[in-house]
Amino acid sequence: MRLYEAITRIFKSARSCRLSKIETIESYGLQEAHMTKSKPIHFCGFLVAGPVVHSHAIWRNPAHETPFLSLAHYAGIAKTLERGFFDFVFFADRLAIADRYGDSHEMGLRLGDQDATRMDPLPILGAMAAVTSHLGLGATRSTTYDAPFNIAREFATLDHISGGRAAWNVVTSMNDGEALNFGDVPHLSHDERYDRADEFMEVAFKLWDSWDPDALVLDRAGGVYADPSKVHYANHKGRWFKARGPLNIPRSPQGRPLIIQAGSSGRGKAFAARWSEVIFALQPSMTRMTAFTKDVRAALETAGRAPDAARVMMAVMPFIGETREEAQAKRDLHDSLIDPRVGLSTLAAHANADFGALPLDATIDEIADTGSQGNLAALRSIAGDGSMTIADAGKIYGRGVMCPRLVGTAGDVADELIAIVDSGAADGFVISPAFLPDTFDDFVDKVVPILQTRGRARTDYGAGSLRERLGTSGARP
Repeated sequence: MRLYEAITRIFKSARSCRLSKIETIESYGLQEAHMTKSKPIHFCGFLVAGPVVHSHAIWRNPAHETPFLSLAHYAGIAKTLERGFFDFVFFADRLAIADRYGDSHEMGLRLGDQDATRMDPLPILGAMAAVTSHLGLGATRSTTYDAPFNIAREFATLDHISGGRAAWNVVTSMNDGEALNFGDVPHLSHDERYDRADEFMEVAFKLWDSWDPDALVLDRAGGVYADPSKVHYANHKGRWFKARGPLNIPRSPQGRPLIIQAGSSGRGKAFAARWSEVIFALQPSMTRMTAFTKDVRAALETAGRAPDAARVMMAVMPFIGETREEAQAKRDLHDSLIDPRVGLSTLAAHANADFGALPLDATIDEIADTGSQGNLAALRSIAGDGSMTIADAGKIYGRGVMCPRLVGTAGDVADELIAIVDSGAADGFVISPAFLPDTFDDFVDKVVPILQTRGRARTDYGAGSLRERLGTSGARP
């Protein structure tokens, strides 16, 4: 009975913990700081190859089915994002179902949490490459349960077949369920995962660089395929990896994929500062966005790079209506589909903690996590006095994993995006859908034209690779 009463209480009091709008720029006095009115805004579409993205309501869309197991679903989204001149799309991924909450997969599978189904995104990106010409294509791959040669080969292939549009979202797997699926690999501590990831990146870069740009000759008359003197062995021998090389694929159009990273802990930010060209962040308020970006800029300088060497892109979830009331109604409908327990199942996987035995009115300060430290810290920051209950957290996590929501007309949403970028808090945005393909359709058809009119969104892709379009030079090991 306690569970039912807690869920009922959350639904009745949902408005009290709703993040319906990012705090306004004016409330922080940021309108005079770092103002760059002509700064272009970069956009990425965020996806998971399954029924849930950040929003756990996607598969329950009352308007229509969401065919997340079909290729046509993802091909259609790719075409929409390219029509809206998005820089790229990327898929989050995880290598296990969620079974930390209650030490069971029962809740996550019954209610459809974020890990209930995750298909491999690389084959899907290959299909997306076939129906687009410019959209960047990003996939998550883990450095914890893979080998550098495999990763280097996969992304070199994607970069070739897409004509220089590949991106790799680098993650360090943290979940006990993932470790159990790779039983011969030790489950590493938080900092060890990043230590291993640093060496993983070093090896991958050596492999991508094992072919000189002009090594492929293709002299048909003379019968010379490649110049062997321009293809090099890596001969890496380190603490974690041994890899001889060279890669068995010629150098790709970008040389290596665009590197994306989303670490929020201190060690994660240091890793991102060394390797990343795009840093993806999910920060639930304007205050945290600004602080995060400031920390990133400082970390880039500490790593010997320019403070603007990487693009910082913040996740947002827009609800767009012809009127603000209509947008609010869309949000409220979306939120009514969220059972707090489905959010708790995903939160338990992210925190790598089983708090199923705790009463729902316990506070989140009682959760001891070994997983995503940045996510749990951000969640705790929403209720700075420590009063947020586990049930509150489940509701917030279920509706969007703390992704801040922009609720209003297309003009309202455009205004907020411009204000955030002009404040210096971000270089662009990762658009996280509340429903698919509905959110992307609304954003591309209604918000993008306003931004284009104001000179803040591209009206054509122009020439060049994904990296060149984003204006990053890339990191070196």
